[in-house]
Amino acid sequence: MRHTRNTVVIDAPSNLGLRPPAPGTVPGCYKLAGALRERRIVQRLNALEGGVVVPPRYDRGEWQPGDGVFNAAAIAAYTPRLADRIEHHVRAGDFPVVLGGDCSIQLGASLALRRIGRYGLAAVDASHDFRHPGNSDHVGAAGGEELALATGRGQSDLTDLEGLEPYLRDEDVRLFGIRDCFEDDVRELAALRIPVVTVGEIRRWGAETLARATADAFAVPRLNGFWVHLDADVLDPSVMPAVDSPDPDGLLPEELVALLRPLLAAPHCVGLNVTIYDPDLDPEGTAGELLADIVVDAFAQS
Repeated sequence: MRHTRNTVVIDAPSNLGLRPPAPGTVPGCYKLAGALRERRIVQRLNALEGGVVVPPRYDRGEWQPGDGVFNAAAIAAYTPRLADRIEHHVRAGDFPVVLGGDCSIQLGASLALRRIGRYGLAAVDASHDFRHPGNSDHVGAAGGEELALATGRGQSDLTDLEGLEPYLRDEDVRLFGIRDCFEDDVRELAALRIPVVTVGEIRRWGAETLARATADAFAVPRLNGFWVHLDADVLDPSVMPAVDSPDPDGLLPEELVALLRPLLAAPHCVGLNVTIYDPDLDPEGTAGELLADIVVDAFAQS
């Protein structure tokens, strides 16, 4: 386990950035933190207690496609509060592990780090989460748009909190685990010089080799460090079906651990988000147990 810094587990059980899975329901990913705590993740990480940042109520009201991001006011209120908690621990030299929630919680981490300096992001995700008005007919779910928002693309009430737009610069972002079939997405990101490594490329080049090279690339004077964002849907649905968009041909658990371990061990890595796993879609709890094991194994010394 990590010994040089205190690992602190913070719950960010927000589901504000996802569409309802069915009429009259809300996304169950807000239960992620509780499910991983039930599997003793705090004790297994030898972590300190960072508490909970409670989100506003999920309520899309009369939202219709074309109205912008739903729950935007709630996300705009929640993001600075989550950023306050993360900023406190990063400044104290702790290593926050933030248990989501959907991917919109990444805005909290990005805002926190933007307050402090200039940081990079290693996003481990099946999709690019880069939907914005420039490439889509309309936006709506911030959980599929948080990278676009964090890099300054979208409505100003989310992109320019505290006048700090953008929270991330394009050149400071790295993406891992996008499915090989998403060629158009990869082309857009490549044109912006945002490096993308697909699942097939991870297998060809080696997860550990890529992660070490990425950690080294973030160790440059212009950056104060980097954050890791983990979306459980990067895993193959055969082992992680309990996500809102289970795309085939994902990473296997051992590949994900090999990718995460060098990133999290880097001295200039300052924190981790874990997102999207939905206990409502995992009645036996096996996917949650696997996710907890992966996170714990990723922190283990090789």
